[in-house]
Amino acid sequence: MIRSILAVFAGMVVWAALWVPGSLWIGSLFPGAMEPGEPITNGTLLFTWLALSVVLSVLAGFVTGAVARAKRAKHGLILGIVQLAIGLGVQISAWDLMPLWYHIPFLALLIPANVWGATLRK
Repeated sequence: MIRSILAVFAGMVVWAALWVPGSLWIGSLFPGAMEPGEPITNGTLLFTWLALSVVLSVLAGFVTGAVARAKRAKHGLILGIVQLAIGLGVQISAWDLMPLWYHIPFLALLIPANVWGATLRK
């Protein structure tokens, strides 16, 4: 049980620790695309953030699977559900700042990417 909790927590830490600097770095590549309180409409920026989210979700799932050692897909699913719950709150808070085509795949890809990453660990 402790290993399961640590596995999911490790995946969450990896995702968050890499998302914050990664998303800021990507945002810095698009000067003027992000103004406080203004909608973000730069499609390349948003697509790049989506790609980063998928890569980090696969990596977080991989870490979770490595720590769990057993029932990797189940642990990846739990991580994905936790990330979906957190992500839903974040996306709702920014709902008016980004287009629907960004929110839906961001949320929809969290669970499958985490499960896939967890099952990559053999």
